[in-house]
Parts: sequence; structure tokens; C-alpha cells
Amino acid sequence: MTALTNTRIVLASRPNGAPVSSNFRIEHVPVPAPGPGEVLLRNRYLSLDPYMRGRMEEGPSYAAPVALDAVMEGRTVAEVLASNHPGFAIGEHVLAPGNWQTHAVIDGDQLSRKLEDNGLPISTALGVYGMPGFTAYVGLQEIGKPQPGETLVVAAASGPVGATVGQIAKLQGARTVGIAGGEQKRAYLETLGFDVALDHRADDFAAQLRAAVPDGIDVYFENVGGHVFDAVAPLLNDFARIPVCGTIATYNARGAVLPGPDRLPGFMSQVLRQRLTVRGFIQSDLHAFFPAFLRDMGQWLKDGRVQYREDIVQGLERAPEAFFGLLKGHNFGKLVVKLD
Repeated sequence: MTALTNTRIVLASRPNGAPVSSNFRIEHVPVPAPGPGEVLLRNRYLSLDPYMRGRMEEGPSYAAPVALDAVMEGRTVAEVLASNHPGFAIGEHVLAPGNWQTHAVIDGDQLSRKLEDNGLPISTALGVYGMPGFTAYVGLQEIGKPQPGETLVVAAASGPVGATVGQIAKLQGARTVGIAGGEQKRAYLETLGFDVALDHRADDFAAQLRAAVPDGIDVYFENVGGHVFDAVAPLLNDFARIPVCGTIATYNARGAVLPGPDRLPGFMSQVLRQRLTVRGFIQSDLHAFFPAFLRDMGQWLKDGRVQYREDIVQGLERAPEAFFGLLKGHNFGKLVVKLD
């Protein structure tokens, strides 16, 4: 095999607030030959996700941070170029922890999913038919548990998690209210079948939300935090369930003291008084549900009952700038970098 060069993006420094270009560095290094049990991969698509912001920090989290001068973490759809593992053959496509780089040599035992031809673009394994879709599915099934006739509200509803949450909840008979940023995204929610679609940037957003939920909120799928949660909290019904998937509004303030009064005691009183269920979750902790997700989501996609949107950026060198935009809500749909 002709010697290959790997283009990769490493974490050069830790951000102070919002990440900037100098926090990353592009490198070009030789690709090593795979050893026993290893496979050589050519990454085709790289997923960009909000959780990556936390991996840039040294502070405590549910997973270890990316080390300085190490390749940035990320899931990829990759093609097998060479294999010393009996489970994988040249030319097959796999879901891999391939990271922000064009090539990767990985122990074949770390490759948990081989991508079969199911009529969907292979990039969907990074979105609606992968981790974001599973996050929506398992957060609803295990925590939200929307019942027919109940009202569900989801923030960041035009993103890959929020859009899927709303559609699954609708399939389960719930009344759905989606919140997004900007008129274009708000209008998109209507095409997905949300009963009400709101723009959180509107001056009277809180009043619009109150009018949209005359019977209160039974399930609030939290992706954002910030002023959206401020508007939601007074409208929660007794016994409401809040799956906490993300709080992207505060990601760039990690380690900082946020301005304003301390409202935690008041919220904890509300949790007790209204018997709220507030549960943070990490989708990897609930992997036992994944086979059911593949079965159900595969059928919903085949039947056209769940729709999805991808925001595809061309070229690895554009990953940092696209990631900055993701944290500001600039993407429209699942953000994926095409590496070919």
C-alpha cells in the first residue's frame, strides 16, 4: 500500500470562554500500518456535537478531557482500508471513534457497529440513526415517558436531538411544542408536525410560550438552559418530567460564576412542591436500549414517519469554524463534516 498521510486537528490549548481558532492546530503525519487485531480506516464523515465543548476542559465531567496536543475527539463514519481483524473487511463502512482526522488505526474490538446498506445515507449513522437520534429516543423512553394527550416542550427543536424528540413524542400521542432560534428554524418545525413552533428570540417569547401551553407542561426535554428554561419553569405541571440532555447556553461559561441571583434554592423548592422528576442522562449509560432504537427508528425512517435534516460542511479544515457556529446555534440540522 502506498504510504498515506493523515491530516488531523489537535487541541493546542484550552479555551477561556468561547473556543477560538488558536485552540486548535492542524498537523500532517504518516499513517501507521495496522497491527494485530487493528483496522486502518479512512474517515468519510465527522460528527460535530455540543458535548465536544466539555471535552476541551480539564474540569470534572462524565468523561475524560481531550489531552493537550491530542487529536480532538469525535465519532466518524469510516471506510475500512486494511484489516487485521476477522470481523471487518476492506471496503466496509463502520461507525468509529475516528476523531478529527482523515485516517485512524483502531483496535477492531472498539468498532461496535458495522453499517449495512439500509437505503439511508451513511452520514445518518451520525445523526438521526445514530447517537443524536438515540439520545432523543432513550431520553423519552426512560425519563420523559410522554403519555397521549400530555404536552411536551423541547428546546433546540430544529437540531438533530430536538427534532427527533418532537416527532417521536407526536407518534406517542403527545401534544408537542418546539422552540428554536430564528424564523427559518421555527417554520421548519411546522413542517415536522409540531403542534406549536416558537422562536425564543422573540421579544415576547415567554408570553408566547405561556399561551401555547394552556394546560401546562408535562415533559420538558432540556437541551439549552438559559432564558428558555426560565420561561418553561413556571409552566411545569405537578409530576412533570425533565430529561436533561444538555445546557448549551452555559457551555462557554464552564468554571465561571454566572451573573444574577442564586435561583437554585427556589427551583429545588419547586422540585419538591410539584414532585418534579429532573434527571440528567448520558446516552451511553443506556446502551441496552440501542437495539430497540435501531429497530423502531429504522422502521419510522422507512415509513417516512420521522424526518431529518443534515448540515454538511466540506473539508476537515473547516471543522473548527463549523464547531464555533454550532455552539452559537448557526447550524441548521445535524452538523457533519464531509472529509472526502
